Amino acid sequence: MNKNKKKKKSHVPFRLNILFLMVFILFSILILRLGVVQIVYGDDYKREIERTEDVTVNNPVPRGKMYDRTGKVVVDNKPQNAITYTKSTGVKQDEMLEVAEDLAMRIEMDTKKVQERDKKDYWIMKNEERADEKVSKKEIDKLKGKYEGKELDKEIYQLKLNRITEEELNELTEQDLEILAIYREFSTGYALTPQIVKNKDVTPEEFAVVSENLQLLPGVDTTTDWERYYPFGSTLKSVLGKVTDSDEGLPAEQLDYYLARGYSRNDRVGKSYIEQQYEEVLNGHKAKVKNVTDKAGNVLETIPITEGKRGNDLVLSIDMELQQATEKIIEEEINETKKTKGGTSLLDRANVVVMDPRTGEVLTMAGKKIVKDKETGKKEIQDDALGNISMTYNVGSAVKGATIMTGYNTGAIKPGTTFYDKPMHILNTPVKKSWKNLGPVNDSDALKMSSNIYMFHTVINIAGGKYIPNGPLPLNLEYGMKTMRDSFAQYGLGVRTGIDLPNEQIGFKGPAETTGLLLDFSIGQYDTYSNMQLAQYVSTIANGGNRMEPHIVKSIHEPLMENDEIGPIVEEISPKVLNRADGKDEWFDRVQGGFRRVTQEPGGTAYHWFGDKDYNPAGKTGTAQAFYDGPDKQEKYGKELHEVINLSYVGYAPADEPEIAIAVLVPWAYDSGRGHYMNLEIAERVMDTYFDLKKQRQNGNENAAQSSQDDKNKENVPEGEEAQ
Repeated sequence: MNKNKKKKKSHVPFRLNILFLMVFILFSILILRLGVVQIVYGDDYKREIERTEDVTVNNPVPRGKMYDRTGKVVVDNKPQNAITYTKSTGVKQDEMLEVAEDLAMRIEMDTKKVQERDKKDYWIMKNEERADEKVSKKEIDKLKGKYEGKELDKEIYQLKLNRITEEELNELTEQDLEILAIYREFSTGYALTPQIVKNKDVTPEEFAVVSENLQLLPGVDTTTDWERYYPFGSTLKSVLGKVTDSDEGLPAEQLDYYLARGYSRNDRVGKSYIEQQYEEVLNGHKAKVKNVTDKAGNVLETIPITEGKRGNDLVLSIDMELQQATEKIIEEEINETKKTKGGTSLLDRANVVVMDPRTGEVLTMAGKKIVKDKETGKKEIQDDALGNISMTYNVGSAVKGATIMTGYNTGAIKPGTTFYDKPMHILNTPVKKSWKNLGPVNDSDALKMSSNIYMFHTVINIAGGKYIPNGPLPLNLEYGMKTMRDSFAQYGLGVRTGIDLPNEQIGFKGPAETTGLLLDFSIGQYDTYSNMQLAQYVSTIANGGNRMEPHIVKSIHEPLMENDEIGPIVEEISPKVLNRADGKDEWFDRVQGGFRRVTQEPGGTAYHWFGDKDYNPAGKTGTAQAFYDGPDKQEKYGKELHEVINLSYVGYAPADEPEIAIAVLVPWAYDSGRGHYMNLEIAERVMDTYFDLKKQRQNGNENAAQSSQDDKNKENVPEGEEAQ
């Protein structure tokens, strides 16, 4: 028995020895492994822990300026103090909220942008326990049967949002709303990209106090931002276009387009007209900085890579002094005509284009229209410069020059062909006539006195018909309409003019259904045209057949940072001939002679207004019977067609060497009474203004040159002598 006990005791020390041995071996392996990690791979792991990332960020720069053709600043950048926030990649929600709370103590923040959803999100952040109580465990378990992961969290959060009451939202104080407004701006920014928090009405005190406490406001910075400034106020502003603000950023419908070109999502870009059309020119080159971050995303250092460069500047073809004068003339004529002429209740707008027929440069693109304020119901006159390209109308006899040229080209008439002007009676067609019986007229007379009958006979010949009084008038309508439209298109009528602005309208083209409609087309009373098309058309007549592409921008220049002087030229917009209108030089001379007789010979339809001018004008008047399609149509007439008169005028001067062309369009000018001549009143005053300005500037330059020469002479006079 004692022997057995001894044997059992002898096994215990042996087992302990085995255990100790195993522990020793494991510790040895662990120590060996630690040694390998520390000695062999220690530097690699240290570098991994201390690893940094370089992230390059583009910072926006001010846009390019715009000048008029005389060097006056039309669009500028107005500097303004701004407070920004740059979000680190690893920043947490509560950290941003803490900074927002601190910043709210130092600045006044507009809370108008805060939405109800923003308030609910903020309430949940401030009241997590109360928000959790709004969703029961039973509801959560039920949702787990349908959703999981992020989808589950989203559904639970939505229930919390839905159950926040108006009373609970009212717990938020004005200070809370300011914090929320700041936090909202923080959240909408992109990582490592400065986000504008406040750039409107930042007071010097706010700017100073934030600048002094940047170390307490991680991510916050003070800088100089910019906004577009218009020295000429609302003049031409609709054509100049708009720029998105810092809240809008890139337009959603063009997001991929801009991102592919290196833009950031919160960049401001041109969103209409010149600002949009020349975005890549005006946008400039962004400043590039390298943000060095640690593994957690915290910015350790910001290193400049390249300095930014303001966008290139545009010199417009517009003469702002002439533009302003033209706008004033239009407004005065609208008011005066409505006050003194009967039958003008529908008159509410007028448009004018002045361009150089040799180059296509648009000197003036003006328009005004009466608009009813939706809130007050009162009527006011607003800018309608865009109406020159966005609206089309029946323009009347102004297009007769193109009809005559079509007649020449088709052989329907030739210079000197005569027709007898008296009413035409065509079977099943309303009587066709001129404004009075003119008797025998040739092509030049027809332009001077605006004969409708001459145009009717011309187009009848084009379409292969023969007029027999009181009989039918069979015509090849399809051929006749196509021939006329193709010819008119060579002058810019019924097609895009090519102007460097978006959203240009080409007009309405009706079907060639009846003989009467084809005849109406020949006198401008069927298809509709824009005022810019009229300007291009008359320019083509004026210069002898070259259809010039109209353009608003004259040249592109490098920016000069120091002052408002125009920098070195980058690109000059060269005159572009879109096509050469068919016709012999002597045919164009013939039409030009007819246009000259319109304004300079007694009996010409514009002689009363231009007969005594010394600048040698030429032109063509237009009066069109049309149907009212304005803003009051539904209210006043419903589906009923109401007849009105549209007025137009196209012209140029000097007739022998044209330097300006003008188009005036007054739709819905009157619908009853004896009518008026607002189109001619406007045209006369605008052309007078142009040539008056020209004389003033020439005299000013001559006086300046003489003064400069006198100064030089004085410098060269020996001391003690006087200049003779």
